[in-house]
Amino acid sequence: MFVVRRSAARLYPAGVQLAKMSGSQVGDLGSGAGKGGGGGGSIREAGGAFGKLEAAREEEYFYKKQREQLERLKNDQIHQAEFHHQQIKEHEEAIQRHKQFLDNLNK
Repeated sequence: MFVVRRSAARLYPAGVQLAKMSGSQVGDLGSGAGKGGGGGGSIREAGGAFGKLEAAREEEYFYKKQREQLERLKNDQIHQAEFHHQQIKEHEEAIQRHKQFLDNLNK
């Protein structure tokens, strides 16, 4: 199979944005309300074990979401490469047909 290597900057088209948590939190995740302006909900504001559990679940959610998006992006790239290889094959066959046609005209 044909593998195309590209720089990381070109890996993500302009319309694709990956899910990620904002980095505006201060302190440990789930330890209470941060400086970002929003508290993140009553459980996270309370802090303690439930706040840390909720923060861990949220991190897990975004991690899984990002993995799904990357997998979908990878599959799309594979399908595009396969499509273009098929197009190349069909164009090469068309070129051969046209060359044969021209050879037959010259005879």
